[in-house]
Amino acid sequence: MDTMSISNNKIINLINKFEDSLLVLILSSMILLAVFQILSRNLFSEGVVWIDPLLRILVLWVGLAGAVVATRTNNHIRIDIFSKYLPKNIQPYVDRTVYFFTLSICVLIAWHAARFVYSEYSYGTIAFAGVPAWVAAIIIPVSFALIAIRYSLLLFQATAQQPTNNTDT
Repeated sequence: MDTMSISNNKIINLINKFEDSLLVLILSSMILLAVFQILSRNLFSEGVVWIDPLLRILVLWVGLAGAVVATRTNNHIRIDIFSKYLPKNIQPYVDRTVYFFTLSICVLIAWHAARFVYSEYSYGTIAFAGVPAWVAAIIIPVSFALIAIRYSLLLFQATAQQPTNNTDT
């Protein structure tokens, strides 16, 4: 293994740890805030006003962060009719087509989500408790961009792993 490969693996491992840590942080925060809100409502008959909208935003964040993590190992939900009925020698081409299609859709969503976030920033919309709406929505373009990057890696890995037809006997 060369030095470039080792440094790339370290960077990828660092990104993976960051993604996992972000997911754990968001989920832990959701649990703690929800438990606090339930206890404060039941024990003191009043809760914190901004916790409910924050929890709704965190559900979005945990879902999209989970989608990014699922993309890491190509574990998204898929309809596998192609792999069941098509010959195995065609499967790598089908995989690459699916990866390219998914990559294209994710880039399109990331682009339009970024435009949405910019408009929220421009208009100065407030989501809750003084938090700008663009901060709450920034996860959408970021997560779809990360998913697009992951699918581009899968696309090129599939291309690199494609067996060559060697007719020499």
